[in-house]
Amino acid sequence: MVAELMPTMMPQPGEHSLKSSIGRRVVVTGMAGAGKSTFSRALSAKTGLPLIHLDVCFWQPGWSKPSDAEWAEMQRTLTASDEWILDGNYHATLEHRLNRADTAVFLDTPWWICSWRALVRGVRKRPAGFQLPEGCEETAFHRLREEWSLAWRIRRVHRSEREIELGILSRHANDLALFILDSKRATREFLGS
Repeated sequence: MVAELMPTMMPQPGEHSLKSSIGRRVVVTGMAGAGKSTFSRALSAKTGLPLIHLDVCFWQPGWSKPSDAEWAEMQRTLTASDEWILDGNYHATLEHRLNRADTAVFLDTPWWICSWRALVRGVRKRPAGFQLPEGCEETAFHRLREEWSLAWRIRRVHRSEREIELGILSRHANDLALFILDSKRATREFLGS
């Protein structure tokens, strides 16, 4: 089901392309583990829009965080082009991304699924072609520790995280096409598969 904030702009069967239906600058957001990267890869494959994973851009060598000013500047650089899909959930810079976007997709995946996915990612090998940030090494122990910590964090903050994102998105509901996808079925329908 597609939630209430979404306008009636869902691509319809027979439309000439998903790309023309959603615009050229797309923000994909949602809780950690919501399926943003998987959805964004599928959307990029369908539309031909270039995909940018914010996690790859955020982390600096050795898993160090950029300063707020550095991250804000990176966001300006990433959103300067005319075509992109930006995948990530950094609240502090979401407003800027939405100001440049034609479309926002919020994956409203239940928290327990997000948490489970983080737990599973902690023990699974990364898929072939998975891109780590430049200069960041990942051992199996590091991945396990980080993902399981994330699973616990999702459990603790799922209500507030969702409210923050929906609050930010609602301020832009009149300025862009906003889609809230709350099930695998809604996601499949959106992608037209």
